[in-house]
Amino acid sequence: MYRVGGIKLSVSEDKSIIPLKIKRKLGLRADIKSYRIVKESVDARDKKDIKYVYTVDFEIEGDFPGLVTAPEETYIYPKPGKKAMKTRPVIAGFGPCGMFAALILSESGYEPVVLERGKKVEERVKDVDRLRNDGVLDNESNVQFGEGGAGTFSDGKLTTGIRDIRVGKVLLELVSAGACEDILYKQKPHIGTDRLREVVKNIRAKIIKNGGDIYFGTRLNGVEVTQNRLSAVNICNKEGMRTVVTENLILAAGHSARDTARMLFNSGVVMEQKPFSIGIRIEHPQELINEAQYGKGYAAGLPPAEYKLAHRAHNGRGVYTFCMCPGGEVIVASSQEGCVVTNGMSYHARNGRFANSALLVDVLTSDFGSESSLAGIAFQEKYEMLAFKMAGEKYRAPETTWKEFALGTESAAPVTGSLPLFAVSAIKEAMPHFARKIAGFDSPEAAVYAVESRSSSPVRVLRDEGFQSSIAGIYPGGEGAGYAGGIISAAVDGIKIAEEIIKKYAGRK
Repeated sequence: MYRVGGIKLSVSEDKSIIPLKIKRKLGLRADIKSYRIVKESVDARDKKDIKYVYTVDFEIEGDFPGLVTAPEETYIYPKPGKKAMKTRPVIAGFGPCGMFAALILSESGYEPVVLERGKKVEERVKDVDRLRNDGVLDNESNVQFGEGGAGTFSDGKLTTGIRDIRVGKVLLELVSAGACEDILYKQKPHIGTDRLREVVKNIRAKIIKNGGDIYFGTRLNGVEVTQNRLSAVNICNKEGMRTVVTENLILAAGHSARDTARMLFNSGVVMEQKPFSIGIRIEHPQELINEAQYGKGYAAGLPPAEYKLAHRAHNGRGVYTFCMCPGGEVIVASSQEGCVVTNGMSYHARNGRFANSALLVDVLTSDFGSESSLAGIAFQEKYEMLAFKMAGEKYRAPETTWKEFALGTESAAPVTGSLPLFAVSAIKEAMPHFARKIAGFDSPEAAVYAVESRSSSPVRVLRDEGFQSSIAGIYPGGEGAGYAGGIISAAVDGIKIAEEIIKKYAGRK
């Protein structure tokens, strides 16, 4: 197979002409036997001539030394170690990190036991709908907790900046479980919350078929340590408390499992403060974003437009957009009593009338007001509790318009009162810069919601080169432990941890 980049198609051209484009670009006479799209992106720099741009792997009869050979990108499972595994490995959390750790371990014969405090996705959907429609929060089953983690009820974005052979493994597994094949090559791939619900169910079934067990409604309640090594975990579910003997625990609890972080800290697991971000969700008509990115009268067939903006404020803080959801909606994503937090969600089609994005400001560890490793969690809670209070002590997001927010009027107080003053001022300063890049971004009618505070974890659980914490046998991973920033990076981190266990121990079957 050979690889070629820079294959351009107009919006009206069909992908079926890609072989012809390859032959013309490379001056080939022989026919293309087969081809595979490796990457697809939209080049909208010239709004009068928007193009799709492709990188393609192709097969052709004969040898062509001058062509670029496509790299080998097949994931290879690690060679099992020789140490006997006396007990089954336990995984706390069934978001991307825990899910892919469980998948790799189960495929390799290590029979993992997964603990998920939330419910199966089928039941979880009902609890999330109850919060959205009736304002009733289930602390253990919500947008943050449950099968698939927080990503299941967002946009299912798969964009990542990491370069790792494991990324391909993750994407192929998602496709095998029901995601569209286009996630394998789109520049900014996404699955959509509607399709993710089926994907996670199918991955669950595969893990169980391979010998793993998944216990829903079951929370990690404690760890038992003997001579600074894990010896057992304490778990809790509707049947009560019990102890599970294990030598290996993968911590994949997610960044909203604050009680788990506190338990680990009190158990002697070493962790440290970590900067994060706080801000708002801002919402515009999708058509406004489309026209800003593609131009007025843009061609039909283009995907809903996206954006990514950043500015350095005079106070030294970064201000940036995050988790942009084309054709989506703003939702309340609370998981804790008396706290309101927002997030963005969209379905696979992204055909909603509005676009939204988090608009975030850097929070420094010096803002926490304490040297405690858990001070960032308390900082988050403070503003989420304020948002709940500003919403009339109901699980709905405080809301205003950009005009009112910018003017600081009384009607904007529920939103501005849910944020640190430095975040309010930095957002106001950044907006004119963003509006120069996206025409209409500062529209007076743009809707503004508070508070967005869960973009990343405010704590990092320290680990060594072998991925183990200060207590041997405990492997912190994913977003909650401070080592990932999205579905793909969390899944890759879970795979890496599974590999460490595999390389150390012989399989159980």
